[in-house]
Amino acid sequence: MPATTLVAILIVLSALVLLPLGRSAELPVAIAALAGLVLLARGRLRLDDIGVRLVLVLFACYWLPTLLSAFGAVEPGKTWSTVATTLRFLPFALFVTWALRDASRWPALVAAAAILAGLWGLDAWVQMATGYSLGGAAEKERVSGIFGAGNLKLGPVLATLSPFVLLAARARFGWRGLVVAFLLLAAPILLAGSRAAWLSYALVGVLLAWHETRNPRRFLGACVALALCIGALAAFAWHDSARFGARIERSLRALQGTEAAIDEASAGRLRIWRTALAMSAAHPLTGVGVRGFRYAYPDYAAPDDRFVDRASDTGASHAHQIVLEVLSETGVAGLLCWIAGAWFALRAWWRADAAARARAFAPALALAAMCFPLNTHLAFYSAWWGLLFWWLLALYCAALGAREAA
Repeated sequence: MPATTLVAILIVLSALVLLPLGRSAELPVAIAALAGLVLLARGRLRLDDIGVRLVLVLFACYWLPTLLSAFGAVEPGKTWSTVATTLRFLPFALFVTWALRDASRWPALVAAAAILAGLWGLDAWVQMATGYSLGGAAEKERVSGIFGAGNLKLGPVLATLSPFVLLAARARFGWRGLVVAFLLLAAPILLAGSRAAWLSYALVGVLLAWHETRNPRRFLGACVALALCIGALAAFAWHDSARFGARIERSLRALQGTEAAIDEASAGRLRIWRTALAMSAAHPLTGVGVRGFRYAYPDYAAPDDRFVDRASDTGASHAHQIVLEVLSETGVAGLLCWIAGAWFALRAWWRADAAARARAFAPALALAAMCFPLNTHLAFYSAWWGLLFWWLLALYCAALGAREAA
C-alpha cells in the first residue's frame, strides 16, 4: 500500500480512535477537511464519481435545514455558529471518498474499525470485572468503559459500531463467531445502562438474523434464540447488578399505563417530547433554530418541568428523539430535507451492485441502528454525535463509490 494511501486511511481511522477523548477527534476531521479542500482545488474529486455525488446530496439534506432555521432562530449566535461549523463535514466526507476510492482498501479499514470497537468492548469487560478500565473507575450506576464516568456514551457507541465487529467475526469464524461476538458485546451494552442502546443493538441483531437466514421460519427461530440468550444475560445481570436491576424496574413502570409512570420510566423524556411538539407547533416552518432547543425550552415547558433551569433560563439540551429534534429545531422544511436524504441514501443502495453493497453493509447497518426513529437519540446536530454520524455516512458514500481494480 502506498505511503500516501496509508496516511489517508490512518487519518480517517483517527477520528474514530480519538472519539472517547471528546474534542480531540476534531483534529483528524480538521486535517481531512483541509485535505478535502485541497483535493477540490486541484480537481482531484470528480462529480461523475458516485461517492462524491452522494456526499454532496446528503450533505445538502443535512446542512440546508440548519441554514434555513438560522433566519428565525431564537438564539441566533448559537445557530449561526452551528451553521458555520457543520460545514467541516462536507470536505471531510469528500476526503474519505477519495481515501477509500479503491475497493481493495476496504478490508483493512473495516477490520481496523472492528478491532477498535472490539477493544472498547474488552475494556468494558475489564471494568465489569474490576471496576476500572482505561477510562478510569466505573460510573456508580453504569459501566462507562473507555469513555469515562463523566461521559456515558459507551452503550450508544458500542451498539452503533457493533455491525463492524459482528460482520468481521462472521467473515472470520462463520455464524458461530457471529453469535459469540454478539453475546460478548451484549453484556457491556446492557450494563452500560442506555435503553436506547439496547434497542439499537436489538435492531442490529434482528437485521443480521434476516441477512443470515433469508427465510421466515429460520429468521423467526434465530430471533427466538437471540431473545433467549439476551434474556439469560439480562436475568444474570439483574441478579448480579443492582444498578442494572434498578433500570429494568424503572422501565417496567411504563406497563402501569399512567402518564406519570410512563414519564418516570422514560426518565422524563415524555415531558421533553411534549415540549418539543409545542415548540414545533409554534415554529412549524423552520423551527426554533438548530441547537436552539435548550434556549427555547422554558417558553414551552410546563410550569413544574424539572428540566427548566430558572437561573440560566434554559431547559433540556435537545429533544432526545431524531424526528422531534429535526422538527423542533429545523421545522417541516428540515424534516422534508431529512426524508429526502434518507430516500437518496436508499436509492444509492438499490442502484449499487453486489460488491458495493457488501462494502457498504457495515456502515449502512450502523446508520440504521443510529437513526432508527422509534427510539431515543443523542443530538445529531451536536459536535460529538454529529461527528460519528458523518464518519459513518462518509464511509457509506465511499463504499458505494469505490471502484474495483481494473
